[in-house]
Amino acid sequence: MTHADLLQTIPALNGRYDIYGNIHKGLRRAQCLLLARLGSNDFEDVTTTDKLLGDLRRLLSMAAAHVKHEDTEIHAALRSRGISTDGVDEQHDDHRAAFEALEARIADVETAAAARRTEAGRALYLAFAAYIADDFAHMHEEETVIGPVLWQTFSDAELHAMEMRIVSALPPEENMAFTRMMLPAMNPEQRTMMVGGMLQGMPREVFAAVVEFAIRPSLSEAEFQALRSSLSLAA
Repeated sequence: MTHADLLQTIPALNGRYDIYGNIHKGLRRAQCLLLARLGSNDFEDVTTTDKLLGDLRRLLSMAAAHVKHEDTEIHAALRSRGISTDGVDEQHDDHRAAFEALEARIADVETAAAARRTEAGRALYLAFAAYIADDFAHMHEEETVIGPVLWQTFSDAELHAMEMRIVSALPPEENMAFTRMMLPAMNPEQRTMMVGGMLQGMPREVFAAVVEFAIRPSLSEAEFQALRSSLSLAA
């Protein structure tokens, strides 16, 4: 599929359940922010570089988890209905190879002599940019090609159940990390729907912890107050 083809394939949601939308928005935003930081970082500054590399490792770990979630739930469900996932499975294998290559680039920065840390940082920046370019095309294909196949094959209730199985399998801290990543990338309506679901489905004390450690820290004060108002949350 060429870039021109990708630009032509923008099917409308038409009210269907968008299993890819929120997580992909979060990944795109997080990746762009980290790419910008890599590009502007002074790799001779050990303190800021160590913090940046730690953040990059965490993002790559979350991206790897996301790939696994899609493999185990979405791709497995498609295959159970006789639909081939060979193309996207191959792309996921490419992602896993990229994660290993990026880890090697990160380690190269960490172990580089002072005289070559800047060049090692440049190599990491370019490698991460190449990975993002590939991942953006992959996510576009999932949302515009695989998404319509899902809508033709599964009901919204079935798609929602897939997503809930993914969410329920996450350890609490990983769940909060994904929430912190996704919420700032969503529009207000999407935030209200996601957090409203949490409010209805979680024990009050658990929801309060998610608000304190994931929801409020990830949003500006104005965004948080707008969300609180839309859900009639106590101050």
